[in-house]
Amino acid sequence: MPCRLRLKHPKFSMDKLQIEGGIPLKGSIRISGAKNAALPILAGSLLSAGPVTISNSPHLHDVTTMIELLACLGVDVTLNENMQVEVAAKNLSSFRAPYELVKTMRASFLVLGPLLARFGEAEVSLPGGCAIGSRPVDQHLKGLEALGADISVTDGYVRARSNGRLVGCDVHMDLVTVGGTQNLMMAATLASGTTRLFNAACEPETVDLGNFLNALGAKVSGHGTSTIEIEGVDALHGGSHRVMPDRVEAGTYLVAAAVTGGHVHLRDVEPETLGAVLDKLQQAGAGVTVGDDWIALDMAGRRARAVDIETSPYPGFPTDMQAQFMTLNALAEGTATINENIFENRFMHVHEMKRLGADIELHGQSMAVVQGVKELRAAPVMATDLRASSSLVLAALAAVGTTTIDRIYHIDRGYETIEEKLGQMGAKVRRVS
Repeated sequence: MPCRLRLKHPKFSMDKLQIEGGIPLKGSIRISGAKNAALPILAGSLLSAGPVTISNSPHLHDVTTMIELLACLGVDVTLNENMQVEVAAKNLSSFRAPYELVKTMRASFLVLGPLLARFGEAEVSLPGGCAIGSRPVDQHLKGLEALGADISVTDGYVRARSNGRLVGCDVHMDLVTVGGTQNLMMAATLASGTTRLFNAACEPETVDLGNFLNALGAKVSGHGTSTIEIEGVDALHGGSHRVMPDRVEAGTYLVAAAVTGGHVHLRDVEPETLGAVLDKLQQAGAGVTVGDDWIALDMAGRRARAVDIETSPYPGFPTDMQAQFMTLNALAEGTATINENIFENRFMHVHEMKRLGADIELHGQSMAVVQGVKELRAAPVMATDLRASSSLVLAALAAVGTTTIDRIYHIDRGYETIEEKLGQMGAKVRRVS
């Protein structure tokens, strides 16, 4: 069935960014709502027959893709100019999430659990997204089968059915998976009895999803710990929720200030979600102060000190900040080792960084040794995935000369109006065709 809604997406073309480097960032900006929280929350709106209002959603291509997917299922979706989304999923005309949408964004797979739980059937294409390594969905399917679903995978689609209501049980996940935790949490809200998810993801975005579900009448507890308990209810009602601030966007702009020797003040943030990042910035020599909903960083013109990075699930150092800290280390005093323990293909930015003059040596797919240099120099570079592209933006901000970054549609998937926000802090950035 064709989609009933066609949204105007944010710019998603072959535009480039031109960045004149060497200017210390100084200023204050507001942090947007978290993409990685908004996407599962939008999927979770399928669980309620009542109207759901979601505010502080970022205006990003991935978000509008998810909204378009909901519309393709027959959901009534409206949004205002401030990206406040109104969702009414009382009736659906389709239970099929097509390849054309799911292939562009992995989070689309999160409609599987809600569709199955509320309607007893779902047909969802296997997911796409950034090419940063293997991200299998076996834990999603194993958990849904434990809840009583019949699962088959044919022709690139997951087909799920339930013979009546899903049944709560204990689910022991073999590894920590954010998407798997979220899919199973949502499915379990409408199951009969109690579900316990062991080895669950603790990320703040999963906590935000749990808070959203509870606002609709779910009974979720323990979210934010490795054991989440969901007491199933007969139905969810309508409600409203404000999406949490984007901790990765906040971390990226903090590193941008650090690599340029600047001073920035971030508003509308949750500092407690950035503990590991703030700790590393302080180790690098940055002056960091925090309030209830703000963070300030002052580098005072100093060159950063090299800091070792070891990525791990929350509350460890986030994989989504690894590339940005590689840029910091590329310009720091000393040598740093970066170990990427989450995804096996997340060093694609290294070769582009070397074009700018970075001294980086790869040891297999999971370790990089970065020897800091005094300066990077402008060169044409190309973005390869979302977070890798942000590392190139940071490098360009610090480099001598004007850098052109191609394929910035990757950046537009995760950073709302990046050129405007950088411009508010004094950067010379412009979008060109």
